[in-house]
Formats: sequence, structure tokens, C-alpha cells
Amino acid sequence: MNPQLKKYYIFLGASLVFSIGLQIVLGMLGVPWYISIGLVMAIFILLPMYMRRRQAGNFGGSGSGSEGGGFFGNNGMNNSTRVKYVCLVCQNKHNGGSCPRCGSKMQRADF
Repeated sequence: MNPQLKKYYIFLGASLVFSIGLQIVLGMLGVPWYISIGLVMAIFILLPMYMRRRQAGNFGGSGSGSEGGGFFGNNGMNNSTRVKYVCLVCQNKHNGGSCPRCGSKMQRADF
């Protein structure tokens, strides 16, 4: 079994046990059942979402920072670098779309 999946299942089981224990404790304290079930469901749903977001932040995914993440990462490149395209007909370098010189849409990316 994948170690990350095993860790997630252990966390899921622990949060289920914690939720049921919280339900029992809130029931003993006299909290109405519909409030305790709502609270337990909120914890059972929101806690894994928080853990997933924190895990994604470790990989540079959808974190709140402004640095580039993505699949390939930033690779030390400046954000101002852009992809240039080269027309396959007249070899003109341009920014994209059709070639401004000959109007052809046949192009290749030049990094």
C-alpha cells in the first residue's frame, strides 16, 4: 500500500474516532443532538480539507504565495520571460497568434 495513502487512511480513521468521541462528550454535556451532529460533520469535512490544502502548500501548488508553482515550478526563471513563437513559413519571431509578416498560423514555440 502507498505510504501516503496509508497515512491518509490513518488520519481519516483518527478523525472519525475523534468525531464520535466529540459526539458522545457533547451528548453528555446536554448539547442538542442536531447541533452536535452539525459540529461533528463540520469537523469531519473541514479537517481533511485543511490537511489537503496544507499538503498542497508544501508542494508549491495552490498556496497563497505569489511565486510560480505549477507542474514544472518556477525553475529560477523570471516572471517577465515569455514564450516566443517562430513562424514555420517565413521564420519570423513573434508573440503568438498568426504571423504578423505573412499571416500564417503555422508556428512553433521558441523558449
